[in-house]
Amino acid sequence: MSQLEIPILSIVTFLPILGVLILLAISNKNGNKTSLIWYTGLVVSIVNFFLCLPLLFYFNSSTAGMQFVEHQPWIESLGISYSLGLDGISLWLVLLTAFILPLCIICSFTYIQSRIKEYVISFLIMETAMIGTFLALDLILFYVFWELMLVPMFLLIGIWGGQRRIYSAIKFVLYTAVGSLLMLVAIIVLYFCNMKATGQPSFYLFDLMELHIPVTTQFWLCAAFFLAFAIKVPMIPLHTWLPDAHVEAPTAGSVILAGILLKMGTYGFIRFAMPLFPYAAHEFIPVIATLGVVAIVFAALVSWVQPDIKKLVAYSSVSHMGYIMLGLFAFNIQGLEGGIYQMLNHGLSTGALFLLVGMIYERRHTRLMEDFGGLAKVMPVFATFLMIATLASVAVPGTNGFVGEFLILLGAFKSYPVFGAIAASGALFSVIYMLWMYQQVMFGPVDKQENKELSDLNGREIATLLPIAVLIIVMGIFPGLFLRQMDASAEQYIQRYQVRYQAYKSELENDSPQMVRLDQQAVAMEKSFFTARD
Repeated sequence: MSQLEIPILSIVTFLPILGVLILLAISNKNGNKTSLIWYTGLVVSIVNFFLCLPLLFYFNSSTAGMQFVEHQPWIESLGISYSLGLDGISLWLVLLTAFILPLCIICSFTYIQSRIKEYVISFLIMETAMIGTFLALDLILFYVFWELMLVPMFLLIGIWGGQRRIYSAIKFVLYTAVGSLLMLVAIIVLYFCNMKATGQPSFYLFDLMELHIPVTTQFWLCAAFFLAFAIKVPMIPLHTWLPDAHVEAPTAGSVILAGILLKMGTYGFIRFAMPLFPYAAHEFIPVIATLGVVAIVFAALVSWVQPDIKKLVAYSSVSHMGYIMLGLFAFNIQGLEGGIYQMLNHGLSTGALFLLVGMIYERRHTRLMEDFGGLAKVMPVFATFLMIATLASVAVPGTNGFVGEFLILLGAFKSYPVFGAIAASGALFSVIYMLWMYQQVMFGPVDKQENKELSDLNGREIATLLPIAVLIIVMGIFPGLFLRQMDASAEQYIQRYQVRYQAYKSELENDSPQMVRLDQQAVAMEKSFFTARD
Protein backbone atom coordinates (compact mmCIF):
# COMPACT_ATOMS: atom_id res chain seq x y z
CA MET A 1 0.00 0.00 0.00
CA SER A 2 1.11 3.57 -0.64
CA GLN A 3 1.87 5.98 2.14
CA LEU A 4 -0.93 8.30 1.02
CA GLU A 5 -4.23 7.55 2.73
CA ILE A 6 -6.34 9.74 0.42
CA PRO A 7 -7.77 8.63 -2.94
CA ILE A 8 -5.12 10.62 -4.78
CA LEU A 9 -5.66 8.85 -8.11
CA SER A 10 -9.36 9.74 -8.16
CA ILE A 11 -8.54 13.32 -7.18
CA VAL A 12 -6.07 13.93 -10.01
CA THR A 13 -8.37 12.15 -12.47
CA PHE A 14 -11.55 14.05 -11.73
CA LEU A 15 -10.33 17.46 -10.50
CA PRO A 16 -10.52 18.78 -14.10
CA ILE A 17 -14.24 17.91 -14.10
CA LEU A 18 -14.64 20.19 -11.08
CA GLY A 19 -13.05 22.87 -13.24
CA VAL A 20 -15.61 22.13 -15.94
CA LEU A 21 -18.45 22.64 -13.45
CA ILE A 22 -16.96 25.97 -12.38
CA LEU A 23 -16.65 27.09 -16.00
CA LEU A 24 -20.25 26.11 -16.73
CA ALA A 25 -21.33 28.48 -13.95
CA ILE A 26 -19.51 31.40 -15.60
CA SER A 27 -21.62 33.30 -18.09
CA ASN A 28 -19.74 34.12 -21.28
CA LYS A 29 -22.30 36.63 -22.53
CA ASN A 30 -20.19 39.38 -21.01
CA GLY A 31 -16.91 39.83 -22.87
CA ASN A 32 -15.19 40.79 -19.63
CA LYS A 33 -15.49 37.20 -18.47
CA THR A 34 -13.04 35.95 -21.13
CA SER A 35 -9.99 36.37 -18.91
CA LEU A 36 -11.80 34.69 -16.02
CA ILE A 37 -12.49 31.65 -18.22
CA TRP A 38 -8.87 31.39 -19.33
CA TYR A 39 -7.46 31.78 -15.85
CA THR A 40 -9.95 29.35 -14.31
CA GLY A 41 -8.88 26.63 -16.75
CA LEU A 42 -5.22 27.48 -16.22
CA VAL A 43 -5.44 27.45 -12.42
CA VAL A 44 -7.31 24.13 -12.37
CA SER A 45 -4.74 22.51 -14.67
CA ILE A 46 -1.79 23.88 -12.67
CA VAL A 47 -3.33 22.74 -9.37
CA ASN A 48 -3.84 19.29 -10.85
CA PHE A 49 -0.20 19.14 -11.90
CA PHE A 50 0.96 19.96 -8.37
CA LEU A 51 -1.45 17.38 -6.97
CA CYS A 52 0.23 14.81 -9.22
CA LEU A 53 3.67 15.52 -7.73
CA PRO A 54 2.97 13.50 -4.53
CA LEU A 55 2.59 10.48 -6.81
CA LEU A 56 6.27 10.89 -7.60
CA PHE A 57 7.42 11.77 -4.09
CA TYR A 58 5.56 8.89 -2.43
CA PHE A 59 6.23 6.40 -5.21
CA ASN A 60 8.22 3.38 -4.04
CA SER A 61 10.66 2.69 -6.86
CA SER A 62 11.70 -0.65 -5.34
CA THR A 63 8.16 -2.05 -5.71
CA ALA A 64 7.10 -3.55 -9.03
CA GLY A 65 3.38 -3.78 -8.32
CA MET A 66 0.59 -1.26 -8.46
CA GLN A 67 0.63 1.57 -5.93
CA PHE A 68 -2.01 4.05 -4.66
CA VAL A 69 -4.55 1.36 -5.62
CA GLU A 70 -8.27 2.17 -5.48
CA HIS A 71 -10.57 -0.79 -6.00
CA GLN A 72 -14.34 -0.64 -5.47
CA PRO A 73 -17.24 -2.56 -7.05
CA TRP A 74 -19.02 -0.45 -9.64
CA ILE A 75 -21.57 -2.66 -11.42
CA GLU A 76 -21.14 -5.71 -9.23
CA SER A 77 -23.56 -8.00 -11.08
CA LEU A 78 -21.43 -7.69 -14.22
CA GLY A 79 -18.09 -7.76 -12.43
CA ILE A 80 -17.27 -4.16 -13.41
CA SER A 81 -15.13 -2.39 -10.84
CA TYR A 82 -13.79 1.09 -10.28
CA SER A 83 -10.13 0.14 -10.21
CA LEU A 84 -7.23 2.57 -10.49
CA GLY A 85 -3.53 1.90 -9.97
CA LEU A 86 -0.13 3.31 -10.80
CA ASP A 87 3.23 1.64 -11.42
CA GLY A 88 6.57 2.61 -12.89
CA ILE A 89 5.23 2.20 -16.41
CA SER A 90 2.35 4.67 -16.04
CA LEU A 91 3.82 7.10 -13.47
CA TRP A 92 5.66 9.39 -15.87
CA LEU A 93 2.85 9.31 -18.44
CA VAL A 94 0.40 10.67 -15.86
CA LEU A 95 2.88 13.38 -14.88
CA LEU A 96 3.50 14.23 -18.55
CA THR A 97 -0.23 14.65 -19.11
CA ALA A 98 -0.63 16.96 -16.12
CA PHE A 99 2.48 18.90 -17.21
CA ILE A 100 1.39 19.44 -20.82
CA LEU A 101 -2.18 20.62 -20.11
CA PRO A 102 -1.36 24.03 -18.55
CA LEU A 103 1.05 24.74 -21.41
CA CYS A 104 -1.69 24.01 -23.93
CA ILE A 105 -4.00 26.51 -22.25
CA ILE A 106 -1.30 29.19 -21.95
CA CYS A 107 -0.34 28.94 -25.61
CA SER A 108 -3.99 29.42 -26.66
CA PHE A 109 -4.58 32.77 -24.96
CA THR A 110 -4.20 34.89 -28.09
CA TYR A 111 -4.79 32.25 -30.77
CA ILE A 112 -8.35 31.23 -29.82
CA GLN A 113 -10.87 34.05 -30.19
CA SER A 114 -14.24 32.28 -30.27
CA ARG A 115 -16.12 29.84 -28.04
CA ILE A 116 -13.41 30.18 -25.42
CA LYS A 117 -15.35 28.54 -22.61
CA GLU A 118 -16.13 25.49 -24.73
CA TYR A 119 -12.48 25.33 -25.78
CA VAL A 120 -11.17 25.27 -22.21
CA ILE A 121 -13.85 22.78 -21.14
CA SER A 122 -12.77 20.46 -23.97
CA PHE A 123 -9.21 20.42 -22.66
CA LEU A 124 -10.24 19.76 -19.07
CA ILE A 125 -12.50 16.87 -20.08
CA MET A 126 -9.65 15.50 -22.18
CA GLU A 127 -7.31 15.67 -19.19
CA THR A 128 -9.68 13.54 -17.13
CA ALA A 129 -9.99 11.03 -19.98
CA MET A 130 -6.24 10.78 -20.57
CA ILE A 131 -5.23 10.42 -16.92
CA GLY A 132 -8.05 7.93 -16.37
CA THR A 133 -6.83 5.87 -19.33
CA PHE A 134 -3.34 5.62 -17.84
CA LEU A 135 -4.69 4.60 -14.42
CA ALA A 136 -7.63 2.28 -15.21
CA LEU A 137 -7.19 -1.40 -14.26
CA ASP A 138 -10.71 -2.52 -15.18
CA LEU A 139 -11.16 -3.02 -18.92
CA ILE A 140 -14.62 -1.43 -19.04
CA LEU A 141 -13.40 1.58 -17.07
CA PHE A 142 -10.42 1.80 -19.43
CA TYR A 143 -12.75 1.66 -22.42
CA VAL A 144 -14.94 4.46 -21.02
CA PHE A 145 -11.93 6.75 -20.60
CA TRP A 146 -10.53 5.66 -23.98
CA GLU A 147 -13.74 6.61 -25.79
CA LEU A 148 -14.20 9.82 -23.80
CA MET A 149 -11.00 11.16 -25.35
CA LEU A 150 -12.61 11.14 -28.79
CA VAL A 151 -15.26 13.76 -28.07
CA PRO A 152 -13.12 16.75 -27.00
CA MET A 153 -10.46 16.01 -29.64
CA PHE A 154 -13.14 15.84 -32.32
CA LEU A 155 -14.44 19.24 -31.18
CA LEU A 156 -10.98 20.80 -31.03
CA ILE A 157 -10.27 19.84 -34.63
CA GLY A 158 -13.79 20.35 -35.98
CA ILE A 159 -14.53 23.74 -34.38
CA TRP A 160 -11.17 25.48 -33.93
CA GLY A 161 -9.23 23.83 -36.75
CA GLY A 162 -8.20 24.98 -40.20
CA GLN A 163 -10.01 25.03 -43.52
CA ARG A 164 -10.33 21.23 -43.82
CA ARG A 165 -11.22 20.78 -40.17
CA ILE A 166 -14.49 18.89 -40.68
CA TYR A 167 -12.90 16.35 -43.01
CA SER A 168 -9.96 15.83 -40.64
CA ALA A 169 -12.16 15.56 -37.52
CA ILE A 170 -14.47 12.98 -39.09
CA LYS A 171 -11.52 10.98 -40.43
CA PHE A 172 -9.96 10.96 -36.96
CA VAL A 173 -13.17 9.72 -35.32
CA LEU A 174 -13.92 7.07 -37.96
CA TYR A 175 -10.45 5.55 -37.79
CA THR A 176 -10.42 5.47 -34.01
CA ALA A 177 -14.02 4.29 -33.63
CA VAL A 178 -13.53 1.27 -35.89
CA GLY A 179 -10.59 0.03 -33.85
CA SER A 180 -12.33 0.79 -30.56
CA LEU A 181 -15.44 -1.19 -31.45
CA LEU A 182 -13.37 -4.26 -32.34
CA MET A 183 -11.55 -3.90 -29.02
CA LEU A 184 -14.89 -3.75 -27.20
CA VAL A 185 -15.93 -7.02 -28.85
CA ALA A 186 -12.64 -8.60 -27.71
CA ILE A 187 -13.20 -7.33 -24.14
CA ILE A 188 -16.64 -8.95 -24.08
CA VAL A 189 -15.18 -12.24 -25.36
CA LEU A 190 -12.57 -12.09 -22.58
CA TYR A 191 -15.36 -11.59 -20.06
CA PHE A 192 -17.12 -14.78 -21.20
CA CYS A 193 -13.82 -16.69 -21.24
CA ASN A 194 -13.36 -15.73 -17.61
CA MET A 195 -16.96 -16.67 -16.77
CA LYS A 196 -16.46 -20.08 -18.34
CA ALA A 197 -13.18 -20.66 -16.51
CA THR A 198 -14.03 -19.31 -13.06
CA GLY A 199 -17.79 -18.81 -12.91
CA GLN A 200 -17.16 -15.26 -11.62
CA PRO A 201 -17.86 -12.11 -13.65
CA SER A 202 -14.85 -9.80 -13.88
CA PHE A 203 -13.30 -7.20 -16.16
CA TYR A 204 -10.39 -6.66 -13.77
CA LEU A 205 -7.13 -6.73 -15.72
CA PHE A 206 -5.18 -9.03 -13.40
CA ASP A 207 -8.05 -11.52 -13.17
CA LEU A 208 -8.12 -11.74 -16.95
CA MET A 209 -4.33 -12.03 -17.14
CA GLU A 210 -4.53 -15.30 -15.21
CA LEU A 211 -6.74 -16.88 -17.86
CA HIS A 212 -5.44 -19.53 -20.15
CA ILE A 213 -6.76 -18.56 -23.57
CA PRO A 214 -6.50 -21.08 -26.43
CA VAL A 215 -3.91 -19.94 -28.94
CA THR A 216 -6.33 -19.62 -31.86
CA THR A 217 -8.73 -17.49 -29.82
CA GLN A 218 -5.78 -15.54 -28.46
CA PHE A 219 -4.68 -14.53 -31.97
CA TRP A 220 -8.12 -13.15 -32.87
CA LEU A 221 -8.49 -11.24 -29.62
CA CYS A 222 -4.95 -9.95 -29.86
CA ALA A 223 -5.57 -8.75 -33.41
CA ALA A 224 -8.62 -6.76 -32.26
CA PHE A 225 -6.66 -5.04 -29.47
CA PHE A 226 -3.69 -4.51 -31.78
CA LEU A 227 -5.83 -2.80 -34.41
CA ALA A 228 -7.33 -0.37 -31.88
CA PHE A 229 -3.92 0.55 -30.48
CA ALA A 230 -2.15 0.56 -33.86
CA ILE A 231 -4.61 3.15 -35.17
CA LYS A 232 -3.96 5.38 -32.17
CA VAL A 233 -0.13 5.10 -32.40
CA PRO A 234 -0.54 5.32 -35.50
CA MET A 235 1.28 2.55 -37.30
CA ILE A 236 1.69 2.40 -41.06
CA PRO A 237 -0.58 1.89 -43.04
CA LEU A 238 -3.13 3.18 -40.50
CA HIS A 239 -1.40 6.54 -40.14
CA THR A 240 -3.13 8.68 -42.77
CA TRP A 241 -5.49 10.37 -40.31
CA LEU A 242 -2.59 11.83 -38.30
CA PRO A 243 -1.04 14.37 -40.73
CA ASP A 244 -4.52 15.71 -41.54
CA ALA A 245 -5.45 15.99 -37.87
CA HIS A 246 -2.17 17.69 -36.98
CA VAL A 247 -2.27 20.20 -39.82
CA GLU A 248 -5.89 21.21 -39.23
CA ALA A 249 -5.90 21.15 -35.42
CA PRO A 250 -5.18 24.35 -33.47
CA THR A 251 -1.69 24.56 -32.01
CA ALA A 252 -2.68 23.26 -28.57
CA GLY A 253 -4.64 20.45 -30.23
CA SER A 254 -1.54 19.34 -32.11
CA VAL A 255 0.52 19.51 -28.92
CA ILE A 256 -1.89 17.32 -26.95
CA LEU A 257 -2.33 14.96 -29.89
CA ALA A 258 1.41 14.40 -30.33
CA GLY A 259 2.31 14.75 -26.67
CA ILE A 260 -0.29 12.48 -25.09
CA LEU A 261 -2.92 10.93 -27.35
CA LEU A 262 -0.49 8.99 -29.53
CA LYS A 263 0.99 7.50 -26.35
CA MET A 264 -2.40 5.95 -25.58
CA GLY A 265 -1.74 3.47 -28.36
CA THR A 266 1.72 2.44 -27.21
CA TYR A 267 0.55 2.35 -23.59
CA GLY A 268 -2.35 0.10 -24.62
CA PHE A 269 0.12 -2.36 -26.13
CA ILE A 270 2.16 -2.42 -22.91
CA ARG A 271 -0.64 -2.54 -20.38
CA PHE A 272 -3.25 -4.70 -22.12
CA ALA A 273 -2.44 -6.37 -25.45
CA MET A 274 0.96 -7.85 -24.60
CA PRO A 275 0.18 -9.12 -21.06
CA LEU A 276 -3.26 -10.51 -21.95
CA PHE A 277 -2.08 -12.32 -25.09
CA PRO A 278 1.60 -13.16 -24.53
CA TYR A 279 1.90 -15.96 -27.09
CA ALA A 280 0.11 -14.08 -29.85
CA ALA A 281 2.06 -10.90 -29.08
CA HIS A 282 5.33 -12.81 -29.44
CA GLU A 283 4.22 -14.29 -32.73
CA PHE A 284 3.35 -10.81 -34.01
CA ILE A 285 6.94 -9.61 -33.48
CA PRO A 286 8.02 -9.93 -37.15
CA VAL A 287 4.96 -7.96 -38.29
CA ILE A 288 5.27 -5.24 -35.66
CA ALA A 289 9.04 -4.90 -36.06
CA THR A 290 8.71 -4.68 -39.85
CA LEU A 291 5.98 -2.03 -39.63
CA GLY A 292 8.06 -0.18 -37.05
CA VAL A 293 11.17 0.12 -39.23
CA VAL A 294 9.04 0.91 -42.29
CA ALA A 295 7.48 3.77 -40.32
CA ILE A 296 10.91 5.00 -39.22
CA VAL A 297 12.33 5.15 -42.73
CA PHE A 298 9.24 5.89 -44.82
CA ALA A 299 7.92 8.70 -42.62
CA ALA A 300 11.40 10.23 -42.42
CA LEU A 301 11.64 10.30 -46.22
CA VAL A 302 8.16 11.80 -46.51
CA SER A 303 9.07 14.44 -43.92
CA TRP A 304 12.09 15.37 -46.00
CA VAL A 305 9.95 16.58 -48.94
CA GLN A 306 7.30 18.50 -46.99
CA PRO A 307 7.10 22.24 -47.76
CA ASP A 308 4.85 22.84 -44.71
CA ILE A 309 6.70 22.91 -41.38
CA LYS A 310 3.73 21.56 -39.43
CA LYS A 311 3.23 18.65 -41.81
CA LEU A 312 6.95 17.88 -41.58
CA VAL A 313 6.69 17.66 -37.80
CA ALA A 314 3.52 15.56 -38.13
CA TYR A 315 5.21 12.95 -40.32
CA SER A 316 8.23 12.98 -38.03
CA SER A 317 5.85 11.82 -35.28
CA VAL A 318 5.03 8.71 -37.30
CA SER A 319 8.75 8.00 -37.59
CA HIS A 320 9.40 8.50 -33.87
CA MET A 321 6.47 6.30 -32.91
CA GLY A 322 7.99 3.58 -35.08
CA TYR A 323 11.04 3.64 -32.80
CA ILE A 324 8.82 3.26 -29.74
CA MET A 325 7.02 0.24 -31.17
CA LEU A 326 10.34 -1.35 -32.12
CA GLY A 327 11.59 -0.93 -28.56
CA LEU A 328 8.47 -2.33 -26.93
CA PHE A 329 8.46 -5.43 -29.08
CA ALA A 330 12.11 -6.15 -28.41
CA PHE A 331 10.73 -7.77 -25.23
CA ASN A 332 13.78 -6.94 -23.16
CA ILE A 333 14.41 -4.44 -20.38
CA GLN A 334 16.42 -2.03 -22.57
CA GLY A 335 13.78 -1.88 -25.29
CA LEU A 336 10.88 -1.51 -22.86
CA GLU A 337 12.47 1.26 -20.81
CA GLY A 338 13.73 2.93 -23.97
CA GLY A 339 10.23 2.83 -25.46
CA ILE A 340 8.66 4.35 -22.34
CA TYR A 341 11.40 6.98 -22.11
CA GLN A 342 10.95 7.85 -25.77
CA MET A 343 7.22 8.26 -25.20
CA LEU A 344 8.08 11.00 -22.73
CA ASN A 345 10.75 12.47 -25.01
CA HIS A 346 8.46 12.62 -28.00
CA GLY A 347 5.77 14.34 -25.94
CA LEU A 348 8.22 17.06 -24.95
CA SER A 349 10.29 17.64 -28.10
CA THR A 350 7.48 17.27 -30.64
CA GLY A 351 5.14 19.23 -28.39
CA ALA A 352 7.72 22.04 -28.33
CA LEU A 353 8.04 21.92 -32.13
CA PHE A 354 4.28 22.27 -32.58
CA LEU A 355 4.24 25.16 -30.09
CA LEU A 356 6.98 26.92 -32.03
CA VAL A 357 5.26 26.35 -35.36
CA GLY A 358 2.07 27.80 -33.88
CA MET A 359 3.89 30.87 -32.57
CA ILE A 360 5.43 31.65 -35.95
CA TYR A 361 2.10 30.99 -37.68
CA GLU A 362 0.36 33.54 -35.44
CA ARG A 363 2.84 36.15 -36.66
CA ARG A 364 3.04 35.28 -40.38
CA HIS A 365 -0.12 33.21 -41.05
CA THR A 366 1.90 30.79 -43.14
CA ARG A 367 3.79 27.59 -42.41
CA LEU A 368 5.59 27.22 -45.74
CA MET A 369 9.37 27.12 -45.37
CA GLU A 370 9.82 29.12 -48.57
CA ASP A 371 8.10 32.08 -46.88
CA PHE A 372 10.80 32.31 -44.22
CA GLY A 373 14.58 32.61 -44.08
CA GLY A 374 17.03 34.36 -41.82
CA LEU A 375 14.72 34.42 -38.81
CA ALA A 376 17.63 33.77 -36.44
CA LYS A 377 18.67 37.41 -37.01
CA VAL A 378 15.17 38.74 -36.32
CA MET A 379 14.02 36.28 -33.61
CA PRO A 380 17.10 34.99 -31.75
CA VAL A 381 15.12 33.70 -28.74
CA PHE A 382 12.76 31.79 -31.05
CA ALA A 383 15.78 30.38 -32.90
CA THR A 384 17.30 29.18 -29.61
CA PHE A 385 14.21 27.27 -28.52
CA LEU A 386 13.74 25.83 -32.01
CA MET A 387 17.33 24.61 -32.00
CA ILE A 388 16.88 22.89 -28.61
CA ALA A 389 13.71 21.13 -29.80
CA THR A 390 15.35 20.20 -33.12
CA LEU A 391 18.42 18.70 -31.43
CA ALA A 392 16.19 16.70 -29.10
CA SER A 393 14.18 15.44 -32.05
CA VAL A 394 17.30 14.20 -33.86
CA ALA A 395 18.64 12.59 -30.65
CA VAL A 396 21.81 14.60 -30.17
CA PRO A 397 23.75 13.44 -27.06
CA GLY A 398 22.95 15.63 -24.08
CA THR A 399 19.26 15.77 -24.98
CA ASN A 400 16.47 13.45 -23.90
CA GLY A 401 16.01 12.02 -27.39
CA PHE A 402 19.46 10.45 -27.39
CA VAL A 403 18.80 8.39 -24.25
CA GLY A 404 15.51 7.02 -25.55
CA GLU A 405 16.77 6.11 -29.02
CA PHE A 406 19.99 4.61 -27.63
CA LEU A 407 18.08 2.29 -25.30
CA ILE A 408 15.63 1.33 -28.07
CA LEU A 409 18.42 0.51 -30.52
CA LEU A 410 20.27 -1.39 -27.79
CA GLY A 411 17.18 -3.49 -27.14
CA ALA A 412 16.50 -3.95 -30.86
CA PHE A 413 20.06 -5.10 -31.63
CA LYS A 414 19.85 -7.52 -28.71
CA SER A 415 16.66 -9.16 -30.01
CA TYR A 416 16.79 -8.71 -33.81
CA PRO A 417 19.95 -7.04 -35.16
CA VAL A 418 18.68 -6.59 -38.72
CA PHE A 419 15.73 -4.44 -37.61
CA GLY A 420 18.06 -2.54 -35.27
CA ALA A 421 20.44 -1.74 -38.12
CA ILE A 422 17.62 -0.46 -40.35
CA ALA A 423 16.23 1.63 -37.49
CA ALA A 424 19.67 3.14 -36.89
CA SER A 425 19.72 4.36 -40.49
CA GLY A 426 16.46 6.18 -39.81
CA ALA A 427 18.28 8.33 -37.26
CA LEU A 428 20.42 9.69 -40.10
CA PHE A 429 17.32 10.65 -42.09
CA SER A 430 15.87 12.53 -39.12
CA VAL A 431 19.06 14.57 -38.85
CA ILE A 432 18.81 15.47 -42.52
CA TYR A 433 15.19 16.63 -42.65
CA MET A 434 15.16 18.41 -39.27
CA LEU A 435 18.39 20.34 -39.87
CA TRP A 436 17.25 21.08 -43.41
CA MET A 437 14.07 22.59 -41.99
CA TYR A 438 16.06 24.62 -39.47
CA GLN A 439 18.42 25.91 -42.14
CA GLN A 440 15.53 26.90 -44.43
CA VAL A 441 13.71 28.84 -41.73
CA MET A 442 16.48 30.28 -39.58
CA PHE A 443 19.45 31.01 -41.86
CA GLY A 444 20.10 32.84 -45.10
CA PRO A 445 19.12 36.39 -46.05
CA VAL A 446 15.99 38.02 -44.67
CA ASP A 447 14.61 38.79 -48.12
CA LYS A 448 10.93 39.28 -47.25
CA GLN A 449 9.71 42.51 -45.70
CA GLU A 450 7.15 40.68 -43.51
CA ASN A 451 9.95 38.72 -41.84
CA LYS A 452 11.99 41.83 -41.07
CA GLU A 453 9.17 43.18 -38.92
CA LEU A 454 8.53 40.05 -36.83
CA SER A 455 8.64 40.36 -33.07
CA ASP A 456 10.56 37.84 -30.99
CA LEU A 457 8.92 35.66 -28.37
CA ASN A 458 7.13 37.47 -25.56
CA GLY A 459 7.16 36.57 -21.86
CA ARG A 460 4.11 34.30 -22.06
CA GLU A 461 5.59 32.33 -24.95
CA ILE A 462 8.95 31.98 -23.23
CA ALA A 463 7.19 30.81 -20.05
CA THR A 464 5.44 28.14 -22.16
CA LEU A 465 8.62 26.84 -23.78
CA LEU A 466 11.15 27.19 -20.98
CA PRO A 467 9.90 24.27 -18.80
CA ILE A 468 10.02 21.95 -21.80
CA ALA A 469 13.52 23.09 -22.77
CA VAL A 470 14.76 22.54 -19.21
CA LEU A 471 13.29 19.02 -19.12
CA ILE A 472 14.84 18.18 -22.49
CA ILE A 473 18.29 18.93 -21.07
CA VAL A 474 17.70 17.41 -17.63
CA MET A 475 16.37 14.17 -19.10
CA GLY A 476 19.33 14.04 -21.46
CA ILE A 477 21.98 14.54 -18.77
CA PHE A 478 20.36 12.77 -15.81
CA PRO A 479 18.27 9.91 -17.28
CA GLY A 480 18.71 7.86 -14.11
CA LEU A 481 16.37 10.20 -12.26
CA PHE A 482 13.57 9.01 -14.54
CA LEU A 483 14.60 5.46 -15.38
CA ARG A 484 14.98 4.56 -11.71
CA GLN A 485 11.22 4.79 -11.20
CA MET A 486 10.63 2.35 -14.08
CA ASP A 487 13.24 -0.29 -13.27
CA ALA A 488 11.34 -2.58 -10.89
CA SER A 489 8.07 -2.51 -12.85
CA ALA A 490 9.81 -2.97 -16.20
CA GLU A 491 11.98 -5.83 -14.95
CA GLN A 492 9.04 -7.74 -13.47
CA TYR A 493 6.97 -6.98 -16.57
CA ILE A 494 9.56 -8.69 -18.78
CA GLN A 495 9.95 -11.62 -16.38
CA ARG A 496 6.21 -12.10 -16.15
CA TYR A 497 5.84 -11.98 -19.90
CA GLN A 498 8.59 -14.55 -20.43
CA VAL A 499 7.04 -16.95 -17.89
CA ARG A 500 3.62 -16.70 -19.51
CA TYR A 501 4.98 -17.05 -23.03
CA GLN A 502 7.07 -20.08 -22.10
CA ALA A 503 4.02 -21.68 -20.45
CA TYR A 504 2.06 -21.44 -23.70
CA LYS A 505 5.03 -22.51 -25.80
CA SER A 506 5.70 -25.54 -23.60
CA GLU A 507 2.05 -26.55 -23.79
CA LEU A 508 2.04 -26.40 -27.58
CA GLU A 509 5.33 -28.28 -27.92
CA ASN A 510 4.26 -31.02 -25.51
CA ASP A 511 0.73 -31.15 -26.88
CA SER A 512 -0.59 -31.07 -23.33
CA PRO A 513 -4.27 -30.59 -22.49
CA GLN A 514 -5.51 -27.03 -22.29
CA MET A 515 -5.20 -25.57 -18.83
CA VAL A 516 -7.73 -23.40 -17.08
CA ARG A 517 -4.92 -21.49 -15.38
CA LEU A 518 -1.26 -20.97 -16.15
CA ASP A 519 1.41 -22.96 -14.36
CA GLN A 520 2.09 -22.29 -10.69
CA GLN A 521 5.12 -20.10 -11.33
CA ALA A 522 3.15 -17.72 -13.52
CA VAL A 523 0.26 -17.54 -11.08
CA ALA A 524 2.61 -16.85 -8.17
CA MET A 525 4.23 -14.03 -10.10
CA GLU A 526 0.85 -12.54 -10.98
CA LYS A 527 -0.25 -12.61 -7.35
CA SER A 528 2.93 -10.87 -6.23
CA PHE A 529 2.18 -8.19 -8.80
CA PHE A 530 -1.30 -7.21 -7.70
CA THR A 531 -1.32 -7.94 -3.99
CA ALA A 532 -1.64 -4.19 -3.46
CA ARG A 533 -5.26 -4.55 -4.49
CA ASP A 534 -5.94 -6.65 -1.40
